[in-house]
Amino acid sequence: MKTTIRLSLILFLGTVLASCGGKDDKAAKAAAAAGQPQAYPVFAVSTQATTLDQDYPATIEGIQDIDIRPKVDGFIEKIYVDEGAVVKKGQLLFTINAPQYEQQVRTATAAISSAEANVNAAQLQVNKTKPLVDKDIISKYELEAAQLTLQTRKAALAQAKADLVNAKTNLGYTSITSPVDGVVGSLPYKTGTLVSSTSAQPLTTVSNISKVYAYFSLNEKQLLDFSNTYKGKTLAEQMKNIPAVSLVLADGSIYAQNGKIESINGQINTSTGSASLRATFPNPVSLLKSGASASVRIPQHLENVILIPQKSTTDLQGKKFVYVLGDSAKVVSTEIQVMELTKGNFYVVTKGLKAGDKIVLEGFQSLKDGTAIKPEELNADSVLAEVKK
Repeated sequence: MKTTIRLSLILFLGTVLASCGGKDDKAAKAAAAAGQPQAYPVFAVSTQATTLDQDYPATIEGIQDIDIRPKVDGFIEKIYVDEGAVVKKGQLLFTINAPQYEQQVRTATAAISSAEANVNAAQLQVNKTKPLVDKDIISKYELEAAQLTLQTRKAALAQAKADLVNAKTNLGYTSITSPVDGVVGSLPYKTGTLVSSTSAQPLTTVSNISKVYAYFSLNEKQLLDFSNTYKGKTLAEQMKNIPAVSLVLADGSIYAQNGKIESINGQINTSTGSASLRATFPNPVSLLKSGASASVRIPQHLENVILIPQKSTTDLQGKKFVYVLGDSAKVVSTEIQVMELTKGNFYVVTKGLKAGDKIVLEGFQSLKDGTAIKPEELNADSVLAEVKK
């Protein structure tokens, strides 16, 4: 059965490659006519350490994206900042013209004065009644009534003071300040616009982007592979062993500072079949903006793996093959398996080759399984260095 499959494979390769004329074919025919094997460059594969990078699309958000909304109704009187402005915590952003709250303060202040006068009058009545009760001139109930009246007047004074505090608080809401250090977003409303706490859009958004979050997702298989890659009995321990990640910006450049994966959502989104992860990056010069798109690049370090140039492989029916130098200088078409991730122009071989095997580097379009060649051995390090250029 294996012989039949190999024979069919050889016949198929011969049919497909027969049309690929060129220098290699001419050289092969010339060598065959002379009765000598053709020369091919070969090199010995070896194990080495390498790092693979995997990119995941991400969305950038500030560590704080705070909607600035009015707490009182009124007209925007003045806007003190512009879009994109850098603001400090407590800095004035807007003032709202709402004279009703100034009137409430005046009314509450007047009510306090009236309540204080009532308290003083009730206190005088208590002071006048007490000596008379002590001398049994009037009933003690008169004193109790006066004291109750005083207590009522004091309660009214406390209520008036509370109303003044509330009025001043509402008046304070007419001056809107930034709750954090950050960058001002869009300003959908202009001066003179009527706004309220129920307005559909916020007055603006202040984003604290001293650090940013990069949110990205992994599907279930990627998440399992991800968890199996890093040591640790718990998710928290595994996250500590995740190396620093980098950020690929929209223009393809690499962000200057590395980040760290700090959060993995514990639930799979049933609609997307993926889990969300969050990486944190410092942003000292505010280069990264909320809402921007980028890619999180996660490195995966591998030990004792075999790297071969992509040009040393050929594809056939979704499988990859290389020509391995066998006995009597004859090549053997050998199927290999490689990782999904690539390292530049290289494949990481997971099955089909072992250290010390010699493979044909390139120019094998006219080769057939079992063909004898004249191997020209190359230094493996020089081959890898040349392909990396």
